Amino acid sequence: MHHFFSMMFSLLAIIGHVSGQPAKGGSERNIDRPYRSELTVSNGMYWGSWGYKSMCPIGRYAAGFSLKVESPVGRDDDTALNGIRLHCIDRSTGSSDSYDYTTIESDVGSWGVWTDIKWCYSGYLTAFQLKVESSQGNGDDTAANNIKFTCTGGYYLQGDGTNWGKWGNWSPTCMGKGICGIKTRIEAPQGKGDDTTLNDVRMFCCD
Repeated sequence: MHHFFSMMFSLLAIIGHVSGQPAKGGSERNIDRPYRSELTVSNGMYWGSWGYKSMCPIGRYAAGFSLKVESPVGRDDDTALNGIRLHCIDRSTGSSDSYDYTTIESDVGSWGVWTDIKWCYSGYLTAFQLKVESSQGNGDDTAANNIKFTCTGGYYLQGDGTNWGKWGNWSPTCMGKGICGIKTRIEAPQGKGDDTTLNDVRMFCCD
């Protein structure tokens, strides 16, 4: 069971993000933006429920990402990867990686801290691979631990997640210009039970 005060602090931080920082640069996420393809992987876990779909503003695509990660907690209950943020820009306007980007996220777990943003050198995110720990039976389950993305041009970026589990197969590559949206599967806090938080993710691609 996690510390009560740690969970409350994290919940307040999430509320603050949702209410006060949905975007940088003045653009708001567009939930209803049409997409061309949906990217999935086969190794995601099944605990929890799917959250809402969150999309980049029209004309912007995800060129960077950051993760919410709980570091290993020893004999306590590990949750590993708790959240994924996508950072959306429009390279056709000359936007740089650190200027005028929009941050989007789907549902997020209660624990951990956000890592630094990792950016594609050019183009956008186009495919992903998930590192997942399978069911541990009576042991401590963590589900998703880390993620990699392929960028336009074929090189990839690896997140600063934790090390449990195995890498699964890559998702298909985007049909369209790049990834433009995200949807996550999150297990809610289990009280005295075993928490896993982020179990699976789907990405959306736009023209």
